[in-house]
Amino acid sequence: MLYGGSRSGKSFALCCALIVRALKSPGSRHAVIRRHCNAVHASIGLDTLPKALRLRFPGVRWVYRRSEGLFRLANRSEIWLIGLDDELRAEKILGQEFATIYFNECSELEYPSVQTALTRLAQKAPGLINRAFYDCNPPGRGHWTFRVFVEKLDPIDRRPLPHPENYLALQINPADNRENLPPGYIEQTLDALPERQKSRFLRGEWSDEVEGALWNSEMIARCRETQCPGELVRIAIGVDPAVTAHEGSDLTGIVAAGIDRAEVIHVLRDASCRKAPLAWAAEVVRLYRELDADIVVGEVNNGGDLIESLLRQLAGDLNFRAVRATRGKILRAEPVAALYSRGMIRHAGEFPELEEEMLGYSPFSCAKSPDRLDALVWTVCELARPGGGVILA
Repeated sequence: MLYGGSRSGKSFALCCALIVRALKSPGSRHAVIRRHCNAVHASIGLDTLPKALRLRFPGVRWVYRRSEGLFRLANRSEIWLIGLDDELRAEKILGQEFATIYFNECSELEYPSVQTALTRLAQKAPGLINRAFYDCNPPGRGHWTFRVFVEKLDPIDRRPLPHPENYLALQINPADNRENLPPGYIEQTLDALPERQKSRFLRGEWSDEVEGALWNSEMIARCRETQCPGELVRIAIGVDPAVTAHEGSDLTGIVAAGIDRAEVIHVLRDASCRKAPLAWAAEVVRLYRELDADIVVGEVNNGGDLIESLLRQLAGDLNFRAVRATRGKILRAEPVAALYSRGMIRHAGEFPELEEEMLGYSPFSCAKSPDRLDALVWTVCELARPGGGVILA
């Protein structure tokens, strides 16, 4: 397995290895598997694999049959692209046998799915020993990839793997691929991330899972959407207000989400900011207009009537509902975390600062008020109210 920071060249290196194997054994079949079908076609089918063929194998003739989901080389070897979210297509394709299976971004995959796919690593291809390749930006140490490739343990029963020598891992990071990255990408983009995200995407480090945390990196990876959500029947904006904007003050948490007809909630924006009350109120109104939202819900424990009056100054027609925290933060957050575990909440993009708070939030480790997370919880609870969406259960 190759693991390490973002844009380190992991997928390029493994695509090259796949091509070498395909060329070595004419008529052999090889698979690239990722969680989402559109992601494997966009990142591998339209980008990495064609680039590897052009740059490293310029004399090789090939064709990409997008409708069939495969690359066909001149020697009759095939490289199939499989997304596990397309169940019918995945079932059909996994009826094939392969000489190589490459699990791309395997931190997003569940271990039972990987085990099922490995049963198809069964093609007898002359000149090849069947192999499985994996890559990922390393998630938490509780993820199955860390158990298998670093600890050499079965991730289900924690017993030592029977052939640990078969599980090898190599770390590569963006600094190793600097010559192929745009100027300033490492310093201006990756180095500016929150510490937990920087550890993962810049330094390629496995993160410690916070004891008792309601969310873990695997849950968040599974909820990531790779395309815009469909029609949303209701959109809400949650606000956890700060009444001051001094140095060291809390953020004002501002998170928007919508619910679709299948009762799945999609997190759309994290517009949290550290601004004076009138300035953050203007940010809420801007987001309300941009998303054509249905309601703003705001916690009034600290600001009281001030919060609604600020918003009314800027938008008299804004639909506002005051909410008051009567239970502890953990009790409010638990049913929201349960919806994540059931796959009922998705992230329409990446929200590094919000996800940082989620990963670090537990009853035993919560030194800082999780302002973004509080806003998320209020938003989800509004969309999940009886009559307004899913039932929190």
